[in-house]
Amino acid sequence: DEHQPVTTADILTPRRREDYGKDLWSAYQTIQENMLKGGISGRSARGKRIHTRAIHSIDTDIKLNRALWVMAETLLESMC
Repeated sequence: DEHQPVTTADILTPRRREDYGKDLWSAYQTIQENMLKGGISGRSARGKRIHTRAIHSIDTDIKLNRALWVMAETLLESMC
């Protein structure tokens, strides 16, 4: 099993009150904000405390948003 520095629960934890919801759009917004802003606490493979970095690159921002959108569309289609 490969070490994961942050958990799914960490990425899905909303930062803003408006993002608390059990719908796909709220989850999308929360994941997007947490991935772009960084600052999520975690542990390295050696147990050292770490924080994720913010994304400052426009190219990486676009790639992340595109990937999130495709995953959200795929999930929505599979639910219908």
